[in-house]
Amino acid sequence: MSETEFTPDERIDITDVNCPITFVKTKVALDELENGQILQVHLNDGEPIQNVPRSVREEGHEVLKITDNSDGTFELFIRKNEE
Repeated sequence: MSETEFTPDERIDITDVNCPITFVKTKVALDELENGQILQVHLNDGEPIQNVPRSVREEGHEVLKITDNSDGTFELFIRKNEE
């Protein structure tokens, strides 16, 4: 079974910060990308994985994929969309 893989244009690690800073850092990173580019976010389980994808969607961006790393962290792939 093959999964669609995404080649991120930028990567950030937000495992060292807590909500709401997790979304703030993600938003800043997205602001630096061009429309259509992909951001990979390395984040923790719990509030970050619950809140960041929801907030990103509310901003109009596309959550492409969420991968569970089985170590309490996740990889979140986001396509930047301009509204």
